[in-house]
Amino acid sequence: MAGGKVVQAVEKIVAPIIEGLGIELVEVEYVKEGPNWYLRLYIDKPGGISIDDCQVVNDSVSDAIDAEDPIQGAYIFEVSSPGLDRPLKTDRDFEKYKGELVEVSLYKAEKGASKYEGALVGKQDGKIIIEDAKGQPIMFEESLVALVKRVIQF
Repeated sequence: MAGGKVVQAVEKIVAPIIEGLGIELVEVEYVKEGPNWYLRLYIDKPGGISIDDCQVVNDSVSDAIDAEDPIQGAYIFEVSSPGLDRPLKTDRDFEKYKGELVEVSLYKAEKGASKYEGALVGKQDGKIIIEDAKGQPIMFEESLVALVKRVIQF
């Protein structure tokens, strides 16, 4: 089964279980790194994820994944927090982090810059919208955006 199909199959198996635990399934990743294949589940919840949360999810979904057996061959299974500065990918991410400071990285420079920072307004009609420090909206065609991530200030 190709990587994308594995991700879809695993997501279908684990999403209801994880959501039943009151935890959000952020992303399923199936990648080859060196000689090994990795199946990673990234999870989140308000207040953040602890190592105990990762263990609970691991224990709750392992048997279900094994029973359905969507992956041919050996792989390493990991459950992890996506991290504070994880990329925003889904519509849910863009809704969840509205108003927060984000960095938008473009594939190539536009108007002299390839990175912009501002408050996230949202995503609509194929555009990602932020506000600069002066409150002026800046719109980016989604196809030109390489990455959007939160700016973490300490």
